[in-house]
Amino acid sequence: MKIAVSSDEHSPLVDAVLEELAKRGHEVTYFGPRAGEPASEENDWPVVTAKAVRQVVEGQADEAIVMCWTGTGASLAANKVPGIRAALCHDAETARGARIWNHANVLALSLRATPIPIAKEILDAWFSTPYSDDPWNLKQMERIRALEDAAKAPQAP
Repeated sequence: MKIAVSSDEHSPLVDAVLEELAKRGHEVTYFGPRAGEPASEENDWPVVTAKAVRQVVEGQADEAIVMCWTGTGASLAANKVPGIRAALCHDAETARGARIWNHANVLALSLRATPIPIAKEILDAWFSTPYSDDPWNLKQMERIRALEDAAKAPQAP
């Protein structure tokens, strides 16, 4: 699977996630600073998050993992892009639910609050949980698409 990954700062969690994805055989494209690279505007969380999630909507990646200090900013930025369903997950059960009920295609993680062992559990749940295809859940996904379509429509003056 092709995975786009982004982070606005380099941290041990970034290294662990990239290493774990490689171990699992995923093809990874990373957006963000490398170890020792100074902070720069080109690596601000809205910028790198947008680069990663655009890979998903353009079909260059199957999914994305976006990270920032709290994970909230990256998830907010990701969800501004039509077609993206980003979920901020702090545990495996939340990741599982995000896949089942929300058809999440972007995982957001907190650099501050995600211990590496928990990140591995989150990745286990994320990659092992398929989207639900029951009629009720599919109806909810249609409702999400309708919200996106309404947001794209020109607003009356």
